[in-house]
Amino acid sequence: MKKVSFEDIYGDAEIKEYIRRGHELLGVFGYTDHSEAHTMKVAKKAYDILKELGFPERECELGKIAGYVHDIGNVINRSHHALTGAVIAERILSRLGMDPAETATVIAAVGNHDENFGVAVSAVSAAVIIADKADVHRTRVRNKDFATFDIHDRVNYAVESCSLVIDGAGKSIELRLRIDDSICPVIDYFEIFLSRMLMSKKAAQFLGVNFMLNINGAKLL
Repeated sequence: MKKVSFEDIYGDAEIKEYIRRGHELLGVFGYTDHSEAHTMKVAKKAYDILKELGFPERECELGKIAGYVHDIGNVINRSHHALTGAVIAERILSRLGMDPAETATVIAAVGNHDENFGVAVSAVSAAVIIADKADVHRTRVRNKDFATFDIHDRVNYAVESCSLVIDGAGKSIELRLRIDDSICPVIDYFEIFLSRMLMSKKAAQFLGVNFMLNINGAKLL
């Protein structure tokens, strides 16, 4: 079977169109940015997590591939987008000639990234979960009218900086956020994102490392 590379995935017109259309669909419902900007961040960070923790290069690349296609199911509906995305991804990866064992790894990561029912089932899956949940920032807010912000808009807009610090030697992954609490109190962040942070913590445990959340210099998780 062909060893499908990230470049093969990134250059595929069908994948690009589904990501673009999924982003447009979510815009109708007022969701934050889910464009290629988001999928590329998740892809790169999933790769970085696995690389820093010493996983083989091919596994790191599979993490990058899974990160890039993880939200492809949004082209159908936000509801159950992880599961529909896994089905879409399987068809595309099979068309591209990916080895079934590698396809299984990628689609399991896609199908398990949503915090409502997903769990880390592999190193690739765990890396995608952490990378996805770590992408919170004001640049993802699409609503330009502050007066009409809902809590999701306020929380994301309040995040002035976001970084994921991966320490392979120290066996830790730390999400560092700087939040403008004049826009949104920190407690609102937890109201929206607590389930995602707990999922990230479990995913980190699957990788054999600790997950920490640092907001405005204070470690909270």
